[in-house]
Amino acid sequence: MYNKASGAMIKSMIKWLLVNTISLLILTRFIPGFVVNQWFFAVLAVLIMGVVNITIKPFFTLLTLPITFLTLGLFTIVINTVMFLLVAYLTPGFKIDGFLTALIASLLHSLITGAVNRLTNK
Repeated sequence: MYNKASGAMIKSMIKWLLVNTISLLILTRFIPGFVVNQWFFAVLAVLIMGVVNITIKPFFTLLTLPITFLTLGLFTIVINTVMFLLVAYLTPGFKIDGFLTALIASLLHSLITGAVNRLTNK
């Protein structure tokens, strides 16, 4: 049954999918070595990214908690970069050339999606 709450959740998920997909496509224009062949692969990468962030990332974060604590949380940047590389490995049509490229892309992707979400929630 469709109600107001489920409609809001569907709208939120579609917004999340669009913002993340557009962010990946923007990054392909500006970061050498960051390649998404077609928009379909960008959508697929975002969906895989959602699954990875829900399933694998919490386990990896818990496993590296002592290092994250010692680095005052900065190790989470490395975790996000590794998750980005994992998504690129799992997604056909999505390629990242190396760790530094993934690090830059991960940081910029977070900045872009965070800024868009902040601007659209007002």
